[in-house]
Amino acid sequence: MTVALILSGGSGVRLGADIPKQYIEVNGRPVISYCMERLSCHAGIDAIQIVAAREWQEQIKGWLEKYDVGGKFRGFSLPGENRQMSICHGLADIKMYADDLGIVLVHDAARPLLSERMITDCVNAMEGHDGVMPVLPMKDTVYKSVDGKTVSALLDRTEIYAGQAPEAFRIGPYYEANWRLFPERIRQINGSTEPAVMAGMDIAMIPGDEGNIKITTRNDLERFRRLIAAE
Repeated sequence: MTVALILSGGSGVRLGADIPKQYIEVNGRPVISYCMERLSCHAGIDAIQIVAAREWQEQIKGWLEKYDVGGKFRGFSLPGENRQMSICHGLADIKMYADDLGIVLVHDAARPLLSERMITDCVNAMEGHDGVMPVLPMKDTVYKSVDGKTVSALLDRTEIYAGQAPEAFRIGPYYEANWRLFPERIRQINGSTEPAVMAGMDIAMIPGDEGNIKITTRNDLERFRRLIAAE
């Protein structure tokens, strides 16, 4: 079984909007609905689990009636203190109906331009691996600064990549990798793949998608509006 875990528990404070960014309407529909529909339509996805605050769950159910065209929604999980703890909550619920050798595809509700091809590439690349992460190569020269004010070192950009979502993992090993970090270290995790790497899981890299943008700032939201309008 392959389960898509949509992370929609964030408050989106950096955007400065009245509601979380994933619920803002763009072209008459909420941002979350774009990835929700794409995942529901994909033949390689068997189930969808959504991390969302209680106060948004009824609203999301209404959107699911329209955009969960494949009828794959299985349930809600509650957000945690940070993104990774939200993932842990989702994993715990997913393990109630999916086996350890299944795949969890972790995706952000604030990445609305998820393509069918990216989903397919992630799922297919899982063959023989514990996990898969789409990445983009660094185009600019990359520097390290210890104090944030002066350059400490020049990094080799050919060895540095920017990770994207969705990231795919074997459910059982990834669950164990995360729970080994409780109670304190889990709060320091910044990326979904970090616990897997720390646990020694075999994580393959595949080419990412430049168009798979994440809405973090108001400029990102306006860019998404323009892209949708252009379509």
